[in-house]
Amino acid sequence: MLKWCSRSIFLQVVLGLALGIVCGLSFPEVSLQLKPLGDGFIKLIKMLIGLIVFCVVVSGISGAGDLKKVGRIGLKSVIYFEVLTTIALVIGLVFAFSTGIGSGANIHLDQLSVADANGLADRGQQVHSTATFLMGLIPTSVIGAFADNNILQVLLFSVLFGSALNLVGEAASGISRLINELSHVIFRIMGMIVRLAPIGVFGAIAFTTSKYGLESLHHLGGLVALFYLTCAGFVLVVLGTVMRLSGLRLLPLIKYLREELTIVMGTASSDAVLPQIMRKLEHLGIGSSTVGLVIPTGYSFNLDGFSIYLTLAIVFIANATGTPLAMTDLMTILLVSLVTSKGAHGIPGSALVILAATLTAVPAIPVVGLVLVLAVDWFMGIGRALTNLIGNCVATVAIARWEKDIDLERANNVLSGKPGFAHQPRKQPIAHQQEF
Repeated sequence: MLKWCSRSIFLQVVLGLALGIVCGLSFPEVSLQLKPLGDGFIKLIKMLIGLIVFCVVVSGISGAGDLKKVGRIGLKSVIYFEVLTTIALVIGLVFAFSTGIGSGANIHLDQLSVADANGLADRGQQVHSTATFLMGLIPTSVIGAFADNNILQVLLFSVLFGSALNLVGEAASGISRLINELSHVIFRIMGMIVRLAPIGVFGAIAFTTSKYGLESLHHLGGLVALFYLTCAGFVLVVLGTVMRLSGLRLLPLIKYLREELTIVMGTASSDAVLPQIMRKLEHLGIGSSTVGLVIPTGYSFNLDGFSIYLTLAIVFIANATGTPLAMTDLMTILLVSLVTSKGAHGIPGSALVILAATLTAVPAIPVVGLVLVLAVDWFMGIGRALTNLIGNCVATVAIARWEKDIDLERANNVLSGKPGFAHQPRKQPIAHQQEF
């Protein structure tokens, strides 16, 4: 058991959560002094926000290829991804506001962090008008944007840089490879930091429990339950409808992918099953060119589960800290989330980074409120990864159907488990398959 726990970060986080609750209830005075453990973990994550946003946005844009070159599949993929992630973001907002999740927690900014509250006030004073806001998007210098950790400025530069790399093409392939390799290094550092998550969770939950009592845990439990309920509704209703329109059914597809989904459930990451998923979708009767374009792109740009998590968590933090949200704040959340949600890429721990980046871009909401969801982020990570993976598989089916690049008869036979199709490969591409 100890050996198993030493290898599983999830079990370590669960243990840290349990010990934090016990410590917070049994030793409240001592637990109040453990807040720096959670704060330090958050600070380590914020240290990498600018670089991570830059790497994932630039890599995504530069590696997407020329839409004129990849043809209709590329364009339809982008349209589909934006529509579905927007629906997921809106559903998250609707569920969060309709339930009032987090309301009544009565956690004040000064109780979380005086320094961050003062910094929040300073940022809020800088936004006086739309013109001031737009001018604030433009950094005085590129280095200054990273030094100040101004995520909107970093995003602007990242989009411009990635677009330029895409236009330059092969001549800039060395820079593209360098940034891609840099992203691997940065995420390896993130992996090292994530190993400290059990300590951060222990400190955060011990402080929260001692400061606010078990009622605070009730609100966190409600957030987790609402998140899974929202994800289930999105998968069954929205993705189920998309599958029906594509001529197939959702539940047989989920059963067909059950082994991969089990792996994702255990690792909270869909990266480990990417090759298997692509092979299974090709075996289903989808053209290899469609699978090869949609799935890898969807891993970065079609994160339905993360989109739901993002808006739910933001509204929860706002409600828990008593922060009123104006319509402009909601629009900012949606617009910023449409960009930042493309950078999660299914890596455990990166959700905290992207959530922090989004909070940083919305001055009305305290970034320090991130500590409120830290203790349950790992529980929600499983739901995020599962919803993301199912969403990308459905996207591939839908776009293949849109392009008439799927053998529906074969797909129905495979999903129904008809004898002779379990391991029989697709013999040849269908006549109208596009070549790229």
